[in-house]
Amino acid sequence: MAKPYIVCHMMMSADGRIDCAMTSKIRGVDEYYGTLRSLEADSTVSGRTTAELEMALPGKFESKSGESYGHSGFSRNRSARGYEIVADSEGTLLWPDQVSAAKPLLVLTSEKVGKEYLDYLDSRRISWIACGKSKVDLVHAMDILAREFAVRRLAVVGGGTINGAFLDAGLLDEVSLLIGPAIDGRKGMASVFDGIAGDREPFGLTLKSLKQYGDGAVCLRFEVEK
Repeated sequence: MAKPYIVCHMMMSADGRIDCAMTSKIRGVDEYYGTLRSLEADSTVSGRTTAELEMALPGKFESKSGESYGHSGFSRNRSARGYEIVADSEGTLLWPDQVSAAKPLLVLTSEKVGKEYLDYLDSRRISWIACGKSKVDLVHAMDILAREFAVRRLAVVGGGTINGAFLDAGLLDEVSLLIGPAIDGRKGMASVFDGIAGDREPFGLTLKSLKQYGDGAVCLRFEVEK
C-alpha cells in the first residue's frame, strides 16, 4: 500500500485545546500559516465538523432516492498540485463549484454515501474517494490519494477526531504543534487528538525540532514512533 508523507499540524493552547474561536484570540495565531507552509505539504485534510464551520456552504444535502454507492471508488474531476481534502463519511456538506478553484476540493466518504451525493460532487467538479463500509477507510483512502491523485505530502489540520483517526490508523509520520502562551481550561473542549476508542498504550514521539517566537509561542515538531 502506498501513502503520502503525513504530518498533523495544529495550533493549541498550553493545555492542548484547539477551539478555533479560542486560538484566534491567543498569541501565536499569526504564526499558524507560516508554520504550516514550512511543512511543504501541498494538500491538507480536515474533518467534517471543521469543514462545516469554516469551508462548506450553509445547509445539508438532501437525497431523494436514498440509494447508497455501496462499493469502493473514486472520481478525479480536477488534477492539481494540491487538494483541500475533507472527510465527510455520509456525504452531507454543500459546496461551491470548483471549476476555477486554485486548490480544488476533494471529499473522502464511506461506501454508504448516496449515489446522488456523488453525482452532486461530480456536477461541481469536486473530486471524491469512497471507501470503507460505514466510515472512511483512511488507510485505503491514503493509498488512492498517493497512487491516483499523486499526493506526496499531506497535512492533517483538524479537528481532534480526524487527527485521532489518522493517529489510531498508524498513518501519521510527524506531529507539528504550535503552542500559544495561554490556557483554555474550559470543560469539554476538544483536544488535539480526540475520540480514540478502547484502552490504548500511549503513542510515542521523538522531538525533531523546537522554535520559539517573539510573541511567546513555541512550535514543536515530533516524529511519530512506529
